[in-house]
Amino acid sequence: MRTLKTLAASAVLAIAGASGAAQAAEPDKLFVSLTSADDHTQFMSMVLANQTMRQGQEIRVLLCGPAATMATEDFDGPTMEPAGRNAQQLLMNLINNGATVETCAIFLPNTDYTEADLLDGITPADPEEVGAYMADPSVRFFSN
Repeated sequence: MRTLKTLAASAVLAIAGASGAAQAAEPDKLFVSLTSADDHTQFMSMVLANQTMRQGQEIRVLLCGPAATMATEDFDGPTMEPAGRNAQQLLMNLINNGATVETCAIFLPNTDYTEADLLDGITPADPEEVGAYMADPSVRFFSN
């Protein structure tokens, strides 16, 4: 009987410890994967990433497909109100405040763009590195 009580007490402590460990590993990073060509979607994704950064989260942005043009001088997104800015300007704010911004690995080899066409602070992604980042339990995901 005493062994059963000891096992039960140990199980309760183990569960409580696991619960505390899970709470300690709350996500503190945001991974934004943006592929949409829609102006409103691009802009709002950047608004939310900036707001999340202001709340102390680490931000990493991966631009793929039509959204990857945000990484180049060719981006021609509209100015959105009430901010009076476009999505690329919000993206640059993220970079200027320490966010990692990358284009998907297949963007440059499958377009007429080269690495020289990317804005300062934006690089092609390394799929292995991005995959490891995504596997981190402290990372939340936001994708559009």
